[in-house]
Amino acid sequence: MTPMPGQSVRDFVTAYERAFPGEVVRVTEPVTLDYDVMALVLEYERRRRWPILMFEKVAGADMPIVANVVASRRALAWALGVPEPRLALEYARRIKDTIKPNVVARAPFRERVLTGRDLDLRRLPIPTYFPGDAGRYLTAGMLVARDPETGVETEGYHRFQVKGADRMGVSLHSRRRMFEYQRRAEARGEALPCAIALGLHPLVSMGSLAYPPADVGKFEVVGGLFGEPLEVAACATIDLAVPAAAEIVIEGEILPGVREPEGPFGEFTGYFSRRSTEHVFQAKALAMRAAPWFQSIGSGRAGDHITTLALVREAEIWNALQRVIPNVTGVHVPLSGTSSFSAYVSITQGRPGEAKHVIPIVLGVDHYLKLVIVVDDDIDVLDESDVMWAVATRMQADRDLVTIAGSLGAMLDPSADERGVTAKLGIDATRPFGEPFGEKLVMDPAKMAWARALVDRLGG
Repeated sequence: MTPMPGQSVRDFVTAYERAFPGEVVRVTEPVTLDYDVMALVLEYERRRRWPILMFEKVAGADMPIVANVVASRRALAWALGVPEPRLALEYARRIKDTIKPNVVARAPFRERVLTGRDLDLRRLPIPTYFPGDAGRYLTAGMLVARDPETGVETEGYHRFQVKGADRMGVSLHSRRRMFEYQRRAEARGEALPCAIALGLHPLVSMGSLAYPPADVGKFEVVGGLFGEPLEVAACATIDLAVPAAAEIVIEGEILPGVREPEGPFGEFTGYFSRRSTEHVFQAKALAMRAAPWFQSIGSGRAGDHITTLALVREAEIWNALQRVIPNVTGVHVPLSGTSSFSAYVSITQGRPGEAKHVIPIVLGVDHYLKLVIVVDDDIDVLDESDVMWAVATRMQADRDLVTIAGSLGAMLDPSADERGVTAKLGIDATRPFGEPFGEKLVMDPAKMAWARALVDRLGG
């Protein structure tokens, strides 16, 4: 498999629909902006399906809404051009092979540019996702900015609460690059110029979530994922470049020294969050295609929200472990842990204590992680029941638990204190190295092949 041609979300959805008929669902019945988009996402998830959803008739809107673009590992693997089992490893490899972006003169998002009195963010079909949200939220907006000191660009996803025609609240609670860029600008008494790009190819989204070295821009990471330079184009009113194939771009700045209440909002934890950095985004221009698509990312624990988070953390764990423990056989960050708090790692044990050595390495990869389970290589880390079977039958609490108190955690973790400080747990669910242990039941592979063929003949 090779990456699909084109760098726009349109290119991806069109090709994906051809490859997987039925996995792009076109909703022709009218929908409102009050919970309808989120409710349909949740119903498909209840049925264990994650299709791309195209809402073609949105009340009060002159553009469709596309959702669930990055909801499934199948879609992410297909975007990368690899079989699904190789997704995390291939992503881990490509994010290191960076390619600088290519600046182009023309961009579809500049077909319509609205400023001054014509600028009104409320003309966009921005949904309310859950009863209890503070208002309408822009969820699929990729924030683009440059370090005011070094000029290195960065991108990332942050929640934006619409507060007026040209004003939004934004929370930079991940405390990563964007938070630091804003802090540096504010220390100089300056606003942070930034742009919000909407309607993006999955590889752009996947690259924006990576953690490259501080001197590497994330557009270079995206180029590595595409295997070619990402095409970027200048904004209309500010000195920034954004993906040229974007559907919509909101240009503006984060104001210095201004804080306003923002939230609550249904976060990736599955809980409403009232924790916010309370920054304020002031819009200067709304640029868009002549007939744009508006992209939505479901909030809460929706696959569209957290599947990419899992992939990024899996890749970072692979890269961290392979430098010191070459016998790692599997890494999985499960949706059950909100794709942020839990990780499962399988290894081929080669030395006593190796499983416990894995635990602090993994916890050190990302401060969001707070539970690591290490299993033997006969356990499928993608099968949660298999992992928990290993915990139930190979772990003894008095010897196999590793705890760390008072550690840096996620601000949005409802169980952490108000500073985001949390405790962390590692579980060694491997067999005791070099000691006698029970023999696992394993069926003859030839008989399993016969059984699979027979079940297929019987109609599944």
